Amino acid sequence: MRSRYTAYTLLREDYLLATWHPSTRPAMLGLAGAAPTKWIGLEVKRHERQDADHAIVEFVARCKVNGRACRLHEVSRFVRRAGQWLYVDAA
Repeated sequence: MRSRYTAYTLLREDYLLATWHPSTRPAMLGLAGAAPTKWIGLEVKRHERQDADHAIVEFVARCKVNGRACRLHEVSRFVRRAGQWLYVDAA
């Protein structure tokens, strides 16, 4: 989760797509053309491993978009495939 947050702060669309499960991964994210976003913090609220290859992570990410404060509170589902954790979706 932390690496994906960092990728958002650095506009690393390649990393985000590479760590996204193929069944739910979009073709592109378009981060470079999006409204200017300043990421200002990540708080992981909880992490639950459901079994060896499935987990959820609840987090709050804070940012400013065009100077306006925003807060993203999400429970994300992850699956491990070939030893790598991949983001699936928000539950």
